[in-house]
Amino acid sequence: MTLGWAGILRIGVVQMSLGAVVVLMTSTLNRLMVVEFALPAVLPGALVAFYYGIQITRPNWGFLADTGGSRTRWVLRGMAALAAGAFLAAWAVTLLDTARAAALALSVLAYGLIGIGVGAAGTSALALLAIATAPARRAAAAALTWGMMIFGIAATATIAGGMLDPYGPGRLLAVVGVVTAGALVATVLAVWRIDRGLPPAPPPESTPLRAGLAEIWAEPAARRFTLFVFLSMLAYFMQELILEPFGGLVFAMTPGQTTTLSGMQNGGVLAGMIVVAVAGTGLGWGSLRVWVTAGCAGSAGALAAIAAVGAGGTQAMLWPAVAGLGLFNGMFAVAAVGAMMALAGQGRAAREGTRMGLWGAAQAVAAGSGGFLGAALADLLRLMLPPAPAFGAVFLAEAALFLAAAVMAWRVIAAPGARAGATA
Repeated sequence: MTLGWAGILRIGVVQMSLGAVVVLMTSTLNRLMVVEFALPAVLPGALVAFYYGIQITRPNWGFLADTGGSRTRWVLRGMAALAAGAFLAAWAVTLLDTARAAALALSVLAYGLIGIGVGAAGTSALALLAIATAPARRAAAAALTWGMMIFGIAATATIAGGMLDPYGPGRLLAVVGVVTAGALVATVLAVWRIDRGLPPAPPPESTPLRAGLAEIWAEPAARRFTLFVFLSMLAYFMQELILEPFGGLVFAMTPGQTTTLSGMQNGGVLAGMIVVAVAGTGLGWGSLRVWVTAGCAGSAGALAAIAAVGAGGTQAMLWPAVAGLGLFNGMFAVAAVGAMMALAGQGRAAREGTRMGLWGAAQAVAAGSGGFLGAALADLLRLMLPPAPAFGAVFLAEAALFLAAAVMAWRVIAAPGARAGATA
């Protein structure tokens, strides 16, 4: 037996819950530290980089799923760690005025828990999806579950943005508490007995993790795709920690407005995914190679537009530019995930989880590096330039990376072994 569409939707609920919690940590709390508490952007950037850095353990979670580990136990444990870490991170922000040193120490602990939780829950859920989904459904299942995650991000950012104004410590804790508790309950219900009737996990192997990773790295298609994932995700995440501070410092937006701006971007991501799902899967228009390349190139153009708006535009012009960035990001992301799911089942058998973990680790390292790099560059340039051109220069650098990723996508996805699932 394999997962039916109802089971795939339940995995999507897990992804949606993960996105709902993480967006508050990487967007809202980051903005509060930089704008309301006047901390350098590199500080929340370092915390988020730490959170992503811990996710280098993702191959371990995938390897456990491949070699006899529980497929749902780590999803639940991971979500519990994520919920606890998220609430501690919000509490730490409320302490910045009265006990800054203690608040920063608590933030390190909190973001560490967030990294462990996302790594364990996210990788284990995707490993279950790769293992228990019929090959013909893998690309569509990836698009569906990834789209649900983006929906969770966009909906939470939009709704929480309205609930956070006017900002206050108690209001922040209440909003984060509701989101984390809701995500934990939804995950418990989603994975309850989901693996009943599925083939049991393979018996434990004596192969160590390092040897298992070496087996995957020896596969040319997996190795090339890992490098593409790193470059494209580096470009994707460079703006993550600076978009909301950009809105606050350049356009004087409130915390609620900038959280809503982030929600609009993620709403655009969801729209881009729907476009690829309908046009690529439903109508058969365009190959995976075309959609990924177009998404990367379009993202570069949207970032250039955001930089131009910051240099001489209005707040009203910023909203469609950010929505456009989300649209092209979504086109690129869903096509890339479709390729990832198809490639996960190629090569040596019983290594789907390890491949997903390897690509997840590449994404996490790129995301942490990209977020930190973007924040550090913005801080450095703001020492020499006004906020608008300083942020604009970072957006243009990110656009250049996206153009490089577009070129690499055209070459890598067309390579032998990467054509499986060529239509997203």
